[in-house]
Amino acid sequence: MKAFVTGCAGFIGSTLTDRLLANGDAVVGIDNFSTGQRRFLADASQRTRFSLIEGDLLDTGRLTEAMRGCDAVFHLAANADVRFGTENPRRDLEQNTIATYNVLEAMRVNGIQRIAFSSTGAVYGDAVVIPTPEDAPFPIQTSFYGASKLAGEGLIAAYCEGFGFRSCIFRFASILGERYTHGHVFDFYRQLKADSMHLRVLGDGKQRKSYLYVQDCIDAILLAMDRNESKVNIFNLGVDAYCKVDDSIGWICESLGLKPQIEHTGGDRGWVGDSPFIYLDISKIRALGWSPKFGIRESVIKTVEYLRQNEWVFHQRK
Repeated sequence: MKAFVTGCAGFIGSTLTDRLLANGDAVVGIDNFSTGQRRFLADASQRTRFSLIEGDLLDTGRLTEAMRGCDAVFHLAANADVRFGTENPRRDLEQNTIATYNVLEAMRVNGIQRIAFSSTGAVYGDAVVIPTPEDAPFPIQTSFYGASKLAGEGLIAAYCEGFGFRSCIFRFASILGERYTHGHVFDFYRQLKADSMHLRVLGDGKQRKSYLYVQDCIDAILLAMDRNESKVNIFNLGVDAYCKVDDSIGWICESLGLKPQIEHTGGDRGWVGDSPFIYLDISKIRALGWSPKFGIRESVIKTVEYLRQNEWVFHQRK
């Protein structure tokens, strides 16, 4: 297989790229390096079966040309700054929804019909069914990020119906692990680096979240893509558990040997659009024979250890 990976220098994208190459596949990766890290492609760049295109998904001509000759698309590029969606709503529209449309159009022009798409559990908003299955009733969208991803899902489904595409749409819990550079563990670690005696936490610390280790995530993506024969398959990806934010803080501080004073800002959520309870029903992906190898606590600790050994990620964004 010759795979096209968007966001190939990102946390999940680079991990997927390495896995595909290790499996013997060829990979064409595209990244604009707005958040992706060149160091994450150090191993891939040594492989003759890897080609890197430095470009933006909004550049339709470059995107279409780069995709030529590929067999399947793994679309992971996105703006993931959920917290700041209200400050720049257009960013989610352009980088998540319009970029997904551009990817689909480039696929259509190039005759490519298989796509894996990284969506999010945020599409469930403030879910009314917990744990939340893929066919749960959708509440009102609570974040621009979730809304833009849901729009991308809709476009993919329409292309599957109109042009015979086959898709796997993955609604992720928060992903943790090596190469992690965005999210609560990153933010808390950075705070504690600056002041080991004080930690400011958005919300009341009682927000309940689920997390998944990045290699478990890649296992699920590849398994589902290998088994997929229908037009649209939607899978929740997570673990059969959740934790409170304060629980995660405890594991982080324990790993670092710190006992900071914790200040909660108050309220039941950290920012506008933050869902206070995310816990996904993963029975559908489990039915394919997948199961996560690591639990939430292990994933948090592995992430802390990665950050401890790679503190350059706090200083270098390219």
